[in-house]
Amino acid sequence: MAPPPTALKTLSGTDKAAMFLLASGEEHARKLFAKLEMEEMKEITQAMSRLGVVPDQTIDALFRDFIERLGGAGGLIGSYDTAERLLGQVLDPTKVGAIMEEVRGPAGRTVWDKLGNVDESVLATYLKNEYPQTIAVVLSKIRSEHAARVLASLPTEAAIETVLRMLRMEVVQKDILNDVEKTLRAEFMSNLGRTHRRDNHEVMAEIFNSLDRSTETRFLQLLEERNKEAADRIRTLMFTFEDLAKLEGAGVQTLLRNVDTSKVGLALKGASEKLRELFFANMSERAAKIMRDDMEAMGPVRLRDVEEAQLMLVHTAKDLAAAGAIFIADGKGDEMVA
Repeated sequence: MAPPPTALKTLSGTDKAAMFLLASGEEHARKLFAKLEMEEMKEITQAMSRLGVVPDQTIDALFRDFIERLGGAGGLIGSYDTAERLLGQVLDPTKVGAIMEEVRGPAGRTVWDKLGNVDESVLATYLKNEYPQTIAVVLSKIRSEHAARVLASLPTEAAIETVLRMLRMEVVQKDILNDVEKTLRAEFMSNLGRTHRRDNHEVMAEIFNSLDRSTETRFLQLLEERNKEAADRIRTLMFTFEDLAKLEGAGVQTLLRNVDTSKVGLALKGASEKLRELFFANMSERAAKIMRDDMEAMGPVRLRDVEEAQLMLVHTAKDLAAAGAIFIADGKGDEMVA
């Protein structure tokens, strides 16, 4: 039998959460469950299974307590420090530190997810001082395309030794994997969270990529008058429609399968001959002929329509690259990155 209302204060937070979810009804409980981590779900599920019959008075007391706490809170201000203080009241410092290190790091649910969002040069700089076996474990746990870029960024000797270790590597024991994860959290992810900051030029390049061509050109010209170095830097970082010429054949074919064909023809009306031929070469002979005929039949088209079609192709290409379906140039050279 669950505790009476007078014993509400003796209940653990997990027990209260379990009661709250059960009393909220399936629809609300489902939405709340969707916001929880897997471990939290397990803990609350275990609490639910051992609750037994909960008296109406206990539920009433639980909800009154909840409303009083919420109503007495006034305006709410969420911050990193607030969250850390609250955790410190219920967890030991080691666990609090581990959780907050996760929060500080790049986006991702696990250490390996987070590493997948770390720039390869940053990750390689850290790993080059580690044992080859540790590097091998890390590279085996992240996406292969990201691992390849990290490997290429390592010193030659460290890279080849890592390759040899990976070739000989068997199933990694769980305790070894846990040690590597713990080290990464303590020595790398937490420091990265405190020091990592996106380059302002990269942020502006992404914004400029989303502008229509005339506005983009106007802003870049105005910026060049004030700060030519910044304008040149942004141009270098921007991914434009003409950069699609750096796609490999398979990438062009994947892009074509994911866009409206009529938009492709419209976009190519304003493309260079090199880019047009790249697209035509990756279509069937019949499809290429039909597209050429359609483009000719269009006659003159508004520049704005062409730019919108080109922007749609660029955004689709970026989405496909983010999903690992194609590889596009990052604007810093001919290196191909996901």
